[in-house]
Parts: sequence; C-alpha cells; structure tokens
Amino acid sequence: MGEITENLKAIEGRMAQAALRAGRDPKEVRLVAVSKTKPAAAIAEAYSCGQRIFGENYVQELVGKVDELPEGICWHFIGNLQSNKVRQIAGKVELIHSVDRASLAKEIDRQWGALGRVCEILIQVNISREETKGGTSSEELIDLVREVAQLPHVKIVGLMTMPPFFDEPELARPFFRKLRELSEEVAGARIEGVEMRELSMGMSGDFEAAIEEGATLVRVGSALFGERQYH
Repeated sequence: MGEITENLKAIEGRMAQAALRAGRDPKEVRLVAVSKTKPAAAIAEAYSCGQRIFGENYVQELVGKVDELPEGICWHFIGNLQSNKVRQIAGKVELIHSVDRASLAKEIDRQWGALGRVCEILIQVNISREETKGGTSSEELIDLVREVAQLPHVKIVGLMTMPPFFDEPELARPFFRKLRELSEEVAGARIEGVEMRELSMGMSGDFEAAIEEGATLVRVGSALFGERQYH
C-alpha cells in the first residue's frame, strides 16, 4: 500500500471520528484533496483509492491536469481567482470556493452562460481580516450574496473561510464557528436561489476542529500528499 493510500485511509478515519464526536453523520463531510504542485501520478493514486474531489489553486495547473487525468474527477477551484482567467476554467470545475466580489461572480456568470450552464460557487469570507487573504467581510456578506444571487448562471451553495495559521488547532475553532453562524444568517435571510448546504473550512492542521464546527468540505493537502516542494 502506497503512502498516499495509507494517508487517505488515516484522514478518512479522523474525519469520521470528528463527525461522530459532533453527533454528525460522517457522510455529511467530504474531503477536497488539495493537489496543487502535485504531479498527476499522485492524484491518480488517490483517485484509484476512491478519492474523487481534487482542489487546485492555479488556473494553468488545473487546466493541464484536467486534460491528463480521468474524467471521473470532480475538480474544485480553491485559490485566488482573477476575473481574466475565469474563461480558462469555465465548464471544467464543479465548484469555485473563492468568490469574494461581485465583479468576479459576474465574469463567472458570463463564461458559464456562454456554455449554457450554471456554476456553483461559495462566497469566501475573510473573518480574520488578514490583508494577505481574500474574502469579503462579515459585514458585507449579505449584501454581496443578494447581488450575486441575481446572476442567472451562478448559484451560491455555501461559504468558505481560511482562518489564520495556528500551531494549535483549537485556536482556529472560533473562526469556524463564526462561519457557521454567518451561514445561518444567510439562510435566515431567505434569498431566492441561495443555498447554504456547504461550509468549506479546515485544512491539514485543523480539519477535525472544522468538522466539529460544521464543515462539509475540508481542504487537505500536505497530510495526504506530503509536504509541498516549491521549485
């Protein structure tokens, strides 16, 4: 059994235990395997073990891998997305996690509209207010959701956040809890066409705390594939 296979089984076990601790059905939580900078062979190994959702951060890398890997892969775009690159991933991804402004949503609407399709998106919220991270503010979230909800080829299905990096996972918990509370606020606003079925939060170091706070999608890279090698 390869290292990726072993890591995947261990992560799935930890995810299930975290869900059960929170009184949740483990099936409610899905793993997004963060495969940025990883070769196609590593992704293929995880795919052969049953992993289906892979998250990429860079447009060029995603496009290259889509052509090289099995059609059964469900690609998510999880990184900072520039409006002028949306066209390159149109129709290739099933979910964009990182929509944080109306101008980006409008370009996604335009490009998916040209294909006659609807793109599911998450609104990214910068709860920590870190300048290095994307995301709308908690205060502006509802107004952004209302504006984006008008677009015919975009469907909001949840929220995403990235807390500050902590060595201690418990320190990230309040950020996860806040995203869940914001999700409940948006759901309570009953904006037509908007669903709050997904909460994308939690990474290799803190995904168990995120699951206990309501995550439905956890973005795990290094714990699955090993530490990234940046060239």
